[in-house]
This record gives sequence, C-alpha cells and structure tokens, in this order.
Amino acid sequence: MDARARQIIDTLGLRAHPEGGFYRETFRSALHVPAGQASTAIYFLLPAGTFSALHVIQGSDEVWHHYEGDPVELHTFAPNGDYAVEVLGPDFARGQRPQLVVPAGTLQAAVPRGDRFALCGCTVAPGFEFTNFTMPSRDELLARFPNHEPMIRRLTRA
Repeated sequence: MDARARQIIDTLGLRAHPEGGFYRETFRSALHVPAGQASTAIYFLLPAGTFSALHVIQGSDEVWHHYEGDPVELHTFAPNGDYAVEVLGPDFARGQRPQLVVPAGTLQAAVPRGDRFALCGCTVAPGFEFTNFTMPSRDELLARFPNHEPMIRRLTRA
C-alpha cells in the first residue's frame, strides 16, 4: 500500500468498509427527518488495486467529493438498467469533476485510477444507515443485467 495512503488511514482513523476501501464517519446530523438523520458524511479511501463493490443505498442520495490522490471511476446502474461511468478528480480539462452525485436507489461502484490511492468524501442525505445499504451478489446482478456481464464481474467479488 502507498505510504501516504497508510498515513491517511492512520491519521484519520479509517477502518475497513464492507464494500472495499477504508472509511470513518465524520458527521451525523442532529436534525431528524422522517427517514432518520438529515445527513451523514464520511471519509473514504480506496488504495490502488482495490475497488468499492457494486452496492445501493435506498432512500438517500450520495454526493462524492474528491480530496486527494488518484481520480476515481464512479460506475452507476440506474434502476432501469442504464449504465454510466464518470470520473471524480481534479483534472477538469479531462472531464473529471471534484463532486458527483449518485441518486437514491442507484447501483454504484468506485475504482481508483492510478497506482497510489484516492481519498474521497461521501455525504448522504437522508443520513446513511446500514439498514438501507445492500450489496447484491454477483449472480443477482448478472441475472438482472446480463448485457453488462464483464463490468459486473469486474465490480463484484465472487
């Protein structure tokens, strides 16, 4: 693992996330809405050679922010099956953006581009709860999106 990535993990107190990478919640709103907290935020670090597996957050939008390191491919499958990939990062001239939004109910995965790491932030509203988080199995996703088999195999774990 990149030395700077290890330093960030240690300094920010990040721990392994079930979808891949490392995270730590940094904010949970005291304001409540019918779905729970109004908003939550995390740091999220993906070392090179890893990925955030395809997952979905029901009932909440997620805003990704790029802080440091390599750009990140953000892969999404809309509920109707439309696939897209956008790049989160600092090189605006190459179409990268420092902030991207994943709408509620959208299947998503993230892959760092480069040989170091990507440090991002994710803000979720209404606030993130693991009860609204699912990581469908590879077999479920292949049955649902058979025409995207190579990408589903790349973005899931066996």
